[in-house]
Amino acid sequence: MKNIIEHEISQITKSILDDYGTGRNIDKMDLFNQPSKEEIIAIVEDLLKIVYPGYYRDRSYKIYNIKSNSTVTIEDVAYHLNKQILLALKYTAKEENDVEKLTEQAEKDTVTFLKKIPDVRAMLETDLEAAFQGDPAAKYRDEIILSYPGMFAITVNRLAHELFLLEVPLIPRIMTEYAHSITGIDIHPGATIGKYFFIDHGTGVVVGETTVIGDRVKIYQGVTLGALSTRGGQKLRDVRRHPTIEDDVTIYSGASILGGETVVGKNSVIGSNVFITSSIPADTKVSMKDQDLRWGQ
Repeated sequence: MKNIIEHEISQITKSILDDYGTGRNIDKMDLFNQPSKEEIIAIVEDLLKIVYPGYYRDRSYKIYNIKSNSTVTIEDVAYHLNKQILLALKYTAKEENDVEKLTEQAEKDTVTFLKKIPDVRAMLETDLEAAFQGDPAAKYRDEIILSYPGMFAITVNRLAHELFLLEVPLIPRIMTEYAHSITGIDIHPGATIGKYFFIDHGTGVVVGETTVIGDRVKIYQGVTLGALSTRGGQKLRDVRRHPTIEDDVTIYSGASILGGETVVGKNSVIGSNVFITSSIPADTKVSMKDQDLRWGQ
């Protein structure tokens, strides 16, 4: 009896390959002229080694001088990031552009980004301190760097945000979605986040593109800082859709705060599972009970 797969596979293969020519958006046969997700993830891993020297390192090498090793890593990131930025610029160009011009832009973006790393590290130092001071379960700061998903997601986001500000296409989102896939924390690279930001536990946190977060904000798992509705689709691009969270706000698990006109005032506390679509004054505590009273339930 002839194997059924052996009998059918040639026709199946032809059918699938023919389907690639139907002009669908999911068809992409050019393997080498688009950014590589794998290479961008590798760049993120190298950036972690630069941002946290001694914490993230390739243990297959014997390293006696961390600065010498960092020099090699920085140069490696510069080379590969420049390559990926150039591919992204070419890939998203609406029309044929001057390759020399795009090459120069990629080099400028790479240099500008690398120069921002000390500033990113200064912000991350505040995030580390916020996590340590805000979590009595933390015994050591090293523990936070090495194991806390919130710290990992914030780190990748702060790096991606700098590329987002440079209007580098594709790469910032690939970076933050990589962190999302590992941690369950979804922070869009466009979100603006102040100092001393702490995400406790973290799973299920969503922070939308146009969110603005002030200093010393603490949020728990399952919090959504999102848009009221995205039914408008692409018509809402570049429109302010996500809330502003002012300084010293705490948002407990499961709370949803939605809308581009929604502002949570300074020093406010938002309780678990609260659903907010309008602004909250400063120094306010909001709970499910408060919402029930407000809505006459």
